[in-house]
Amino acid sequence: MGELIGSTKSVCPVCLKTIKAYKIKKDKYIYLHKKCKEHGKFQTIIWRGSPDYKNWKRPKTPAHPKHPFTEISKGCPHDCGLCSDHRQHTCTALIEITQKCNLSCKFCFADAGKNSEPDIETIKYYYQRIMKASGNCNIQLSGGEPTLREDLDEIIKLGHDMGFSFIQLNTNGLKLKDLDYVKKLKHAGLNSVFLQFDGMNDTIYSNLRGKELLKDKLVAIENLRKMNIGIILVCTVVPRVNDYNIYEIVKFGIENIPAVRGVHFQPVSYFGRIPDIPKDNDRITLPEIMDKICKQSKGIIKTKDFSPPGCENAFCSFHANYIEVDGNLISVSSNKCGCKEEKGEDGSMKAKAFVKRNWSIEKSKSEDGKYKSFDNLAKKIRNNFFSISAMAFQDVWNLDIQRLMDCCIHVVSNEGNLIPFCAYNLTSKDGKNLYRED
Repeated sequence: MGELIGSTKSVCPVCLKTIKAYKIKKDKYIYLHKKCKEHGKFQTIIWRGSPDYKNWKRPKTPAHPKHPFTEISKGCPHDCGLCSDHRQHTCTALIEITQKCNLSCKFCFADAGKNSEPDIETIKYYYQRIMKASGNCNIQLSGGEPTLREDLDEIIKLGHDMGFSFIQLNTNGLKLKDLDYVKKLKHAGLNSVFLQFDGMNDTIYSNLRGKELLKDKLVAIENLRKMNIGIILVCTVVPRVNDYNIYEIVKFGIENIPAVRGVHFQPVSYFGRIPDIPKDNDRITLPEIMDKICKQSKGIIKTKDFSPPGCENAFCSFHANYIEVDGNLISVSSNKCGCKEEKGEDGSMKAKAFVKRNWSIEKSKSEDGKYKSFDNLAKKIRNNFFSISAMAFQDVWNLDIQRLMDCCIHVVSNEGNLIPFCAYNLTSKDGKNLYRED
């Protein structure tokens, strides 16, 4: 049976009812066990390898919403909006500005491809709701493929005019091959691009995205570099598809500092559009990604560089931070793990400031290449900052409600409520949505 190391709540993959769940350790593997009275038992791998699950923790005091939009009735995850039981403020608010898309990817959180999109007055309402609930948090414009909106520049400008200081675009980058279009977004105030980037060869793109895209991605990166817009390379990691290639992405990112500010890995989650119901060997866990980065780098990246997050639940993500100097990486990670309890609100404020500061570029040049002042040197150091991070989104099979209640990435619903990302995208075994409208 294994060792019981913890308990939580989850949902039944068939009916989505809230049920008890248990964390069971077998060797270095941690499984989530749960049982629905009507639909039976379910077991899913949630942690595989080192660092040790019990030690990968960063306790925080809850930071409940100051302005919850929904009342507690059915219990988590059925009262999201946020309700007053939620335990973390909004760090990033995600607005889906269209469901249209110019790709048909095998894996897609949004199951995009529909023709629906909110008008700009509705988006203004979303901005108002976010500001009321969370104040000046970071905004990510997503979809579908948000660059298919003809008024994307107006949406970016509107967000800044309403008081949001950091606006990021989540995109596959295909329209960013047009430099004039990128200039238009820059002039509207775009701060950063979250660029889908799954590997360094076209076999990967053909498998995951249905066509060869690497050349298109490289043109987009060059145009963003020209316009001084910070780039985060975002890789969906799928076992046996691109997990052998993940350090190559990191290496490419390092070679393209300061345009590329970091690489963000997302171990594949099984909600939205997926090819099949997952088995354990279809999953890759956070410690496995850390291990593969270190081994593939041949020791350039070290396990000790990685830390649990200070904002969301510790088991949701990892990060490692560096400064690049003359082609070498100097680790500046704090490596806090198992430390004393922190205030959740402090973690949220630090996370928002970190993204705003390090995922954009501050232009700074001197005529002879030397630094005329401490300020210019500080800008050089900041622009040579580089991060490696990951976020393990949860699906109906591995949902841990303790993690969900600590979520700081919230999607704006059609009603203008804020829904934790994993709850918003949650789908049952048969494709029934918990929150996302069909």
